[in-house]
Amino acid sequence: MRQPPSIDAYGDGGFRVQGKRHDGSLLLLDDQPHPWPVRSLAELKPEDFADVVAAGPSVVEFVLLGTGATMAPPSRAVKDALRNAGFGLEFMSTEAAAKLYNVLATQGRRVAVALIAV
Repeated sequence: MRQPPSIDAYGDGGFRVQGKRHDGSLLLLDDQPHPWPVRSLAELKPEDFADVVAAGPSVVEFVLLGTGATMAPPSRAVKDALRNAGFGLEFMSTEAAAKLYNVLATQGRRVAVALIAV
């Protein structure tokens, strides 16, 4: 069975994944951490999920979006783009999304998590 990476910590503008510090926002896709250029929910746009869409539903079952310090919905354009590409979307605070990702990943779920740094 695969061993997905865990999000060990978050805060101070970044994340620690499997013991390695990642500054800024983060996209975990297909068990790989990637820098993500989004700094706030207000600037989030459909194009920010291009890598997720390119991976396709065979790699990603749904997307967890960490919206920052508090939960807030993304724009209709973002929600529509992901839905039209065949993905479910759950949004919540970055803290909650990081914790839920860890649980779902250990269950073997094909989830991508996009986290706005706090």
